[in-house]
Amino acid sequence: MIEIDGSYLEGGGQILRTAIALSAVTKKPCRIFNIRKGRPTTGLKPQHLKAIEAVAQICNGKVKGNSIGSQEIEFYPGEVKGGKFNVDIGTAGSITLLLHALIPPLIHAERETEIELTGGTNVLWSPTTDFFRHVFCNFIDKMGVNIKVDVKKHGFYPRGGGKILARIQPNKNLKVINLLDRGEFERIDAWSISSRDLKEKRVAERQLSAFREILNEEGHEHIAYVDALSTGTSIHAHVHYGNTKLGADVLGEKGKLAEEIGKECALLLKEQMDSGACLDKWMADQILPYMAMAGGGSVCVAEITDHCRSNMWVIEKFLPVKFEINGNVISCK
Repeated sequence: MIEIDGSYLEGGGQILRTAIALSAVTKKPCRIFNIRKGRPTTGLKPQHLKAIEAVAQICNGKVKGNSIGSQEIEFYPGEVKGGKFNVDIGTAGSITLLLHALIPPLIHAERETEIELTGGTNVLWSPTTDFFRHVFCNFIDKMGVNIKVDVKKHGFYPRGGGKILARIQPNKNLKVINLLDRGEFERIDAWSISSRDLKEKRVAERQLSAFREILNEEGHEHIAYVDALSTGTSIHAHVHYGNTKLGADVLGEKGKLAEEIGKECALLLKEQMDSGACLDKWMADQILPYMAMAGGGSVCVAEITDHCRSNMWVIEKFLPVKFEINGNVISCK
C-alpha cells in the first residue's frame, strides 16, 4: 500500500485528489494521513469527501475512514468501466476540482463516460468552468484526451447549485507534450459572468471594461447574466499564442467593486504573459499527472509553486517517472 503524508508542503486537498486519482489509474491501494493538517480546519471537508466517493463510484473502489473531519483514509481501487454517472457535491464545492480527480481514471475507462456534476462552477480557490473549458481542456486535447463540457447552470458560493455535463473519451496512450516556445501573440479573450440580480448595476460590463483598460488587445468578449441560487460574479480571460494559451480567473467578493475584479484579472494575466512562459502558474500543476501518464515531456511555466512540487511528489509515488526542474522548465522522464 502506498503511504501519502497529506501535510507535505502545501498540505491541501490537491494531494488527496491526485493520490486518489492515480490510485484508481494504477490500481494501487493507498493510505493518506495528516489530511489537510496545515489548514485552519483539518481533515476532510464535504467537497473532499465527495471527490473520494465519486472516484470510488467510477472505479468500484472501497474506502475506509471517509467521514467529515477525518484525517486519514485508505482507498482500495477497482476497475474503471465508464458509463453514465451523477455526482452532487451538495455544497458550493468546486466542480472543476472534482473533475481533476475524476479525469485521470476516466481516460483509462473501457468506454466513454458521461457525468453530470452539481456544485460550484465559479467559486474561490479553484478554476472556473471557463478556465477549465478554454485553458485546461486545450492542453489535454493536445495530449489526445477529448473532453466536452456543457455548463447547464452556474453556481456561486454559498448555495452552489451549478450543473455541468461532461463527456470524457478514454485514451490510454497519451501524447507527450513539449511546450518551450509559445509562439506569436494572437489575441486576448474574456468572459465576464454575473448572476442576474447584478444586471441593473451592470457588474459584468464594468468588470470587462476595467479589464480592457489594462489589456486592451483584440479578442472575443463574452458578457452573460445567469440564473443562479446565490449572488455572484467572476471574470475569466486567456491569451492566445501560436502554440499555447495562458489564463487567469478572478471571483467577486462582498464589498469588492466590479472595477477591482476586472483590474485584478488583467494584472494576473499580464503577470503570466510577462513571465515568457507557455503555461500559467495554475496550469503548471494541473498538467503534471498527464505528463506522467504520457511518460515524458517538458513545459515552461510561469511559476514553480508548492502546488507543483507537492503534485510531483505524489505522482512519483504512483508512476515510474521522475520530474526535474531547471529554472522555470519542468521535465518529466
